[in-house]
Amino acid sequence: MARKAELQITGMHCASCSTLIDRALSRTPGVKEANVNLSTAKATVVFDETKLDEDRLIGIIKGKGYGASVHTGHEHSEAEETKGIRNKLLLGLVFAIPAFIIGMVFMWLGIMIPYEDYIMWALATPVQFIVGAQFYRGTWAALKNRSANMDTLIALGTSAAYFFSVYAVLFSPGSGQYFETSAVLITIVILGRYLEAIARRKTSDAIRKLMGLSPKIATVIRDRKEMRIPVDEVIVGDIVIVKPGEKIPVDGIIVEGSSAVDESMITGESIPVEKRKRDQVIGATINKTGSFRFRAEKIGQDTTLSHIIKLIEEAQGKKAPIQRFADVVSAYFVPTVIVIAVITFLAWYLVLGSELSFALIAAVAVLVIACPCALGLATPTAIMVGTGKGAKKGILIKGGDALETAHKLKYVIFDKTGTITKGIPAVTDIVSINPESNNNLLMVAASIEQDSEHPLADSIVKEAKKKGIRLKKTTGFKAIPGYGVVASIGKERYYLGNARLMKKNNVKMGKIEVRVRDLERQGKTVMILASKGKVNGMIAVADTIKEGSRDAVMALQKMKIFVYMITGDNERTAKAIAKQAGIHHVFAGVLPGDKAGYVKALQGKGKVAMVGDGINDSPALAQADIGIAMGSGTDVAMETGNVVLMRDDLRDVPKAIRLSRMTMSKIRQNMFWALFYNTVGIPFAALGLLNPMIAGAAMALSSVSVVSNSLLLKAKRL
Repeated sequence: MARKAELQITGMHCASCSTLIDRALSRTPGVKEANVNLSTAKATVVFDETKLDEDRLIGIIKGKGYGASVHTGHEHSEAEETKGIRNKLLLGLVFAIPAFIIGMVFMWLGIMIPYEDYIMWALATPVQFIVGAQFYRGTWAALKNRSANMDTLIALGTSAAYFFSVYAVLFSPGSGQYFETSAVLITIVILGRYLEAIARRKTSDAIRKLMGLSPKIATVIRDRKEMRIPVDEVIVGDIVIVKPGEKIPVDGIIVEGSSAVDESMITGESIPVEKRKRDQVIGATINKTGSFRFRAEKIGQDTTLSHIIKLIEEAQGKKAPIQRFADVVSAYFVPTVIVIAVITFLAWYLVLGSELSFALIAAVAVLVIACPCALGLATPTAIMVGTGKGAKKGILIKGGDALETAHKLKYVIFDKTGTITKGIPAVTDIVSINPESNNNLLMVAASIEQDSEHPLADSIVKEAKKKGIRLKKTTGFKAIPGYGVVASIGKERYYLGNARLMKKNNVKMGKIEVRVRDLERQGKTVMILASKGKVNGMIAVADTIKEGSRDAVMALQKMKIFVYMITGDNERTAKAIAKQAGIHHVFAGVLPGDKAGYVKALQGKGKVAMVGDGINDSPALAQADIGIAMGSGTDVAMETGNVVLMRDDLRDVPKAIRLSRMTMSKIRQNMFWALFYNTVGIPFAALGLLNPMIAGAAMALSSVSVVSNSLLLKAKRL
């Protein structure tokens, strides 16, 4: 039986750390899938619970030299880790600043102090072995696993400077010591990690803000009394009271009252939504005007908000394929750098005959400048900001793989009914024959249809009510399948239906036949109203396109993406709708089960996205490279597809693709900055032109620049 565990990991500092843990978990018998994310400091593991449990998984991680626990609180664990790094930084600064002043500033000023070497030794030691202990632990863990990581580079470099200085003080006084180099270097690396931790917390703002949205107290009716209880104590079936200005505590169905509800936290749409009896309300949304009571349907982890938080957390933990590049680079990079550092030392000391101290410092500088800590942050930080930004706009992107694939899309296929169109028939044309007025024609038709259960009849009745038309009582109502309906108002007998009904009752169509054919060519269903053997007029009904459908299609075409529509409708109706939406390519007469085949055929030409309602389009959504599910927070929509559009607005499709392109651009920029300092700096360090402290600062700067660059994505407009 497969089970998923989320584990919080402490002590990871670089891509090598996450790769090491990932590899260890993946190779464990019983583990089906393991994903370790450096940026969130979490591991998501799918395992066979008959062979493993969480304690065993935690033991494997701890065996590699890292801390691990079952993930409980996102905010708490992040805050604790940041606090721990800050404390180490403060300790490092207390000793490193005096060491820098004595070892560098006083030397430049020509100031000599008694027992200087011993004072420097005393200042450097706590930094080397207390603040820098994590580097030794990381190096030891890597050695046990026959590998090397970023900690190895820092530990080797600083240890070389420290122990050479100890040797100089004890056995070669006056030859120079480099205690300040090791102390300052370790402190700079810790400073870089502290700045990273702060910036990383900013990248997970989206989740933290969503977690803070949920109200803490609910007003429920129990034993016929109103009582205020913690939200955690609400049970399914409770009747909950919500007053103006209050947050809705859990998901449910309104049983009494009405209001306007601000659902922007779910949909990104700022205009409040009108809610009445039998309408669904979503937990953490804000009640604006009226009071109402609703029956609790979903609580705790089952609420829409909880689902969204879980989706975003999983998305931020999933690796994009491009991240494999970083993992591969870090696996081979560290051993290569150690070899370069050794060659640098030997070349300066043995070949060029320089002093031992100079050769050592050049080798240390190579080890430090080469440390590509930022490489492990390049992809996950951009993905965290990108998915968080999407969530704020009501666009849920399920992971880095989806985010990366979306920017390569060449084709987008839209389902017609319920996606491009509203999925509900509506009156589009009312054509009266003089002297009949349009409103009178609608009144007669709606009065006749009020007793019918046909969806087209419902659309006519709704149109009349919308216009405030009072309906009349009918007698002798009769539905004739395949033809229409017949009924009387007063003494007048009316016929409402298709041309066959008219012919059957000897109603002469005359010139109106041309208009009927014209409307039918537009994909509309025409109902003719007649009495006394003459046509009074006609009403056309059609499934109308959603507001924004045409804008979405135009935006995609501007992005050089080919747009298709797929539908089970006949070709005439399909082409009529496609024309309204601005779509030039149509697959018509396609059965729901065959849609996936059409997607597959198009995939032979390039990456394909399928946009559907998430229910009957599931096979096609699954087949597509990117499945985009429409759905206002429905469970099915959330489970289907790689992207969920919470607002049911097609204009969010090009926005999702634009977000993907922006995020991928940031990832590429991050990759550049992560490797820029290293590739440029290594030759300078090897040539003895780079001080190890400057190298350390550059390395820290690369990590901070990568995270800061990702955060700039927040300011971009979609």
